[in-house]
Amino acid sequence: MAWVAVASAGHVYDPEDAPEAPVVIVLGAKVKDGKPMSFLAGRLDVGAQMVREGKASSVLVSGDANGTSGDEIAAMTDYLVAKGIDRELIVGDDYGLDTYDTCARAARTFGVRKALIVSQGNHVARAVALCRDAGIDADGVKGDCDCRFITVARNTAREWLASPKAVADMLSGRDPKVTELR
Repeated sequence: MAWVAVASAGHVYDPEDAPEAPVVIVLGAKVKDGKPMSFLAGRLDVGAQMVREGKASSVLVSGDANGTSGDEIAAMTDYLVAKGIDRELIVGDDYGLDTYDTCARAARTFGVRKALIVSQGNHVARAVALCRDAGIDADGVKGDCDCRFITVARNTAREWLASPKAVADMLSGRDPKVTELR
């Protein structure tokens, strides 16, 4: 947790204070019946806001296209289009299987060098730390969540477990599970 805090210090913003970057990366989460659940919808709303406000000119939606809850990429893309984002501005990464993979693939596969990355406050710092470690000049933007208390509590607890894994991933320098563009 300390590494995440130090690595992301000064690089996490509320949406209204976010700096500009060429691309905004929106991290995937569960979908239900082809629609983003509240956690993911909160991230997507902020990603769309960044494009509408001119803080980013494109969106990289990253998640699992073959996930157990459904195709995150298709659901995310459809949601953004419904929010008025031109489909031509949206790029999907079907193999952002975890936050480390998303950051590594954004840098290695998609050539991202500077980006905003959107996730909820309890996760965005880790995402920033991992992306910065992958060589991306990343700033995090806090996504909203109109979520139930149990959802927030579960995801907060998950961060306590995910941070040590993030440090292990960073130290190992492992390749993402899928390295090529498919």
